[in-house]
Amino acid sequence: MLVAAAVCPCPPVLVPEVAAGAAPELDAARAACTDALGVLAAARPDRLLVVGPAGEEGRGAYPEGARGSFRGFGVDLDVQLGRAAAESARELPTSLAVAAWLLERVGWADARIEGLGVGEPLAAERCIEVGREIAAGPDRVAMLVMGDASACRTLKAPGYLDERAEPFDAAVARALGAADLAALRVLDTELAYELKASGRAPWQVLAGAAEDAGLYGALLYDSAPYGVGYLVATWS
Repeated sequence: MLVAAAVCPCPPVLVPEVAAGAAPELDAARAACTDALGVLAAARPDRLLVVGPAGEEGRGAYPEGARGSFRGFGVDLDVQLGRAAAESARELPTSLAVAAWLLERVGWADARIEGLGVGEPLAAERCIEVGREIAAGPDRVAMLVMGDASACRTLKAPGYLDERAEPFDAAVARALGAADLAALRVLDTELAYELKASGRAPWQVLAGAAEDAGLYGALLYDSAPYGVGYLVATWS
């Protein structure tokens, strides 16, 4: 049973050591993420499942204790998903490493943690099925859902400027802020791919998990620094 969810962006620059001199530019986003994690803790879940986009090698489940690193971004910083030791040889994908950093930052100790890397091309129908499977068990489950909106909001954005990006992001922000499952289910997979919106599949997994949860949404942050849409929302 899903009892709460938080949606956060997953750019490596959310980690101050990676952002370096630009770190203050995302202070408001970090503060919103901290508030969102507080909502998860208040729900007193038995299990926290972190879901985030992943490339082919990063897809699948990660046990508590799985480790990640930001060394690929020139920073000598390692993170761990929860406090328990794990023998997993696979390194966390970047989205889950950012989540692990957020959780370490707030000293998360409220429930056991597991991770799930979701392939960005995963069909909407399969995302919904995965979400339903997550919520089907007897445990009180909270979800930390990582993912960015479009990366095409400005000329200097990673995907250059695309006029479709701003209305796409606005529609996603409305859906997440209202916990609108129907709107999330019908997000255009092809458009999301073209706009480099990495959060599409994780958001649809959340929509599947929340079908019988009766949760209410709140949008905590909506901005596009660096031309990329970053959203923070809570469902409780």
